[in-house]
Amino acid sequence: MGETVGFLDIGTNSIRLLVVRIGIGGSFSVLSEQKATIRLGAGEFGADGSRGRLSAAAMDRAVVVARRFADLARSFHAGEIVAVATSATRDARNRAVFLERLRDEAGLDVHVVSGPEEARLIHLGVTSGLALGAEPVLVVDIGGGSTELVVGDASSHRYVASARLGSIRLASLHPPRHPDGVYTPAEYRTLCEHCRSVLLRPLEGLAPHRFDRVLGASGTIQNLAEIAGRLADPGSKGPFHSITRDGLARTARHLFALTLEERRGVPGINPDRADIIVPGAAILETIVEQLGVGSVTVTRRGLKEGLLFDYLSRHGHLPPQGTFSVREESVNRLRRVCGCAEAHTDQVRSLARQLFDSGREVGLHRLGAPERELLEYAALVHDCGTFISFSNHHQHSQYIITNAELLGFDEREVMLLGTIARLHRKKFPARRSAVLSSVPEHDRPTVLVLALLLRLAESLDRTHAGLVRSVSFKCAGGGVRLLIASDEDCHLERFAIEEQRGPFRRVFGLPLEPVMSTGD
Repeated sequence: MGETVGFLDIGTNSIRLLVVRIGIGGSFSVLSEQKATIRLGAGEFGADGSRGRLSAAAMDRAVVVARRFADLARSFHAGEIVAVATSATRDARNRAVFLERLRDEAGLDVHVVSGPEEARLIHLGVTSGLALGAEPVLVVDIGGGSTELVVGDASSHRYVASARLGSIRLASLHPPRHPDGVYTPAEYRTLCEHCRSVLLRPLEGLAPHRFDRVLGASGTIQNLAEIAGRLADPGSKGPFHSITRDGLARTARHLFALTLEERRGVPGINPDRADIIVPGAAILETIVEQLGVGSVTVTRRGLKEGLLFDYLSRHGHLPPQGTFSVREESVNRLRRVCGCAEAHTDQVRSLARQLFDSGREVGLHRLGAPERELLEYAALVHDCGTFISFSNHHQHSQYIITNAELLGFDEREVMLLGTIARLHRKKFPARRSAVLSSVPEHDRPTVLVLALLLRLAESLDRTHAGLVRSVSFKCAGGGVRLLIASDEDCHLERFAIEEQRGPFRRVFGLPLEPVMSTGD
């Protein structure tokens, strides 16, 4: 069965719960994830943004939710609940009262983490789910009471800073004068000026540290990306995986001119954030402007995942570094859990890789190493949906992949993997098909190319017997020949390839002619 552990993050704006069952070699399965907005920091921050007091009402809300979440973790037979509290609690003069109530009423021994420790855990949570290697990134987390900045790679962090600047804290310090919640341009400039003042030292400290991209790890940044995406493309349903500097500026100016009620109705917004989203936008806009970065990539991982991986590390659960990357370990774990035929999926991966490489050589596509890697991983898990049922297993595969929390992949990559796996059989879609509605327009050509190559590779192992030794494309006479080498007659594979001639022409605009050869 493994041991079950709960992880509780008591933040300034919300409380989050993660319950996992830990298996052999550091593997784990998520049993429950919960979040509740409790506004613990409401009314706490004084005129200078420094230490205040948690209100009785805010503590009541937090204790009720914490007790409910603790009971939920225990219902899964959690042997331990690791609970931490962040900015609102560490800055409160009456935090001892709050911690005592959590201990007495919820049965929780809550540890208050420092700003730098919070930043470290956030970095650990974010990077544990990405294949960064030695690539340095800047992780930004805008909470209700503080903002954390961390530069590091997959193995360590090089710079950690925590600023007393959060969406609730800033909203408390500089509320809009108008009773309906509208900010004037001057008031928004005041928000940004305050941000620049508070962030001056942390951002100066970043100067010596190189980073290749910026990752936004908070609910504030996720919500801003969602709003910006909907404003730019009203018909899109997302999810949105990044926010550009220009898109953020347009979104901020759109939001601060609205009343609070109008803001609650903005497409993509979390209504619970309507009163603090403008201060949050000011914080993020100040950071990207001061650093001169063009965009921020959104990640949904953060502190609670950091608590999990810190626990795994401290208790010796993490597997030793082996020959596989985090991504490959994650994919292999999924296909084994789902009982995929490994010999077949290994063969499909090999054939897909050959098709990708030869297709690039003859000019069928110009995709590169990242797309090649996605195709290989999609080949390994394309049949995982048979775990549910063979009937419509391509649809089941998409669902499993997009909900399996694959480590080492960002949300865009997971979405692409799931879509490519779904398209490995049945009717091939048009570019504007509803099947591709979750795929951004600019990614659709890539998805169709990779899905077509996966279909060809799958067709070339129709019997699951590994009959095809090698495969390659060759351009000839205004069309494309598919050269298939096998030691045996594989008529079922040839028949399956014939069925892909239509999709091939739709993707590449050229006719496909399979050419089979047996022997040497």
